[in-house]
Amino acid sequence: MKNTDELLTGVLAGEHGPRPADLVATSVFWIHHGTRLAGGDTTYLNQYVLVRLGGSFGGCAFEAGEIEPAICRDASGSPLDTLLRDAPRPLRIAALDAYLAAVRPHRDTPGAEPVTLPAGTPETRATARDAAIAGLLDLPDGAKVGLIGVVNPLVAAIRDRGGVPLPCDFNLRTTQWGDAVTDDMHEVLDTADAVVATGMTLGNGSFDTILERCRERDVPLVVYAQSGSAVARAFLGSGVTALSAEPFPFSQFSAEPTALYRYRAAGGS
Repeated sequence: MKNTDELLTGVLAGEHGPRPADLVATSVFWIHHGTRLAGGDTTYLNQYVLVRLGGSFGGCAFEAGEIEPAICRDASGSPLDTLLRDAPRPLRIAALDAYLAAVRPHRDTPGAEPVTLPAGTPETRATARDAAIAGLLDLPDGAKVGLIGVVNPLVAAIRDRGGVPLPCDFNLRTTQWGDAVTDDMHEVLDTADAVVATGMTLGNGSFDTILERCRERDVPLVVYAQSGSAVARAFLGSGVTALSAEPFPFSQFSAEPTALYRYRAAGGS
């Protein structure tokens, strides 16, 4: 597959499982939360729209003001194909994620490596999560790692593995350590030896550009996905080298042990 539009078209046509016209989104819900980790000066503000489809959940982060809570009333109980065709992009990605997760749950997928995040504080769990993500990189010391979607513990985890982070984010200007953060992802995509991108790029529409540029330059692309983890998985081995997939409920919403699933493309790092 070339991009997310092609994947969506295939799902609507029933090429990946049951036809979405025969399925119903049981519930749609909206979460807005903020987090400031100990020792940091950044408050992360995140909004998610989530879709429940039977025994699966799909989620996608979105920018403030892009979706209002009233969408939960309007979209809950809708036929899934209606959401996939007509909803705002983040809700379409959440619905697509729920569908693909229902067809192939992460816990039952061959090749998925479960990683249990320990019980504990937000800092403990974030550090464990980001170490697991950085562990998907296999690069020489000094390699430049484009980080599209900045999370400070992940910057630290990349440095711990000998990488040089090239941070890019629409909402941050510096990292916790004062590194400049660009808002132009093309600066990063043109120079990085590897790219680590958040699943939120699926929601804001930049994922397809990142995917194509990494293919063109033949550089590894690691996706760390709460948003659209099953959607990103569909591109494993077709531009995506490795994936950290974290299905809902996400790690920041629990202090108990939870699982993420690591994937590596055949022959990938």
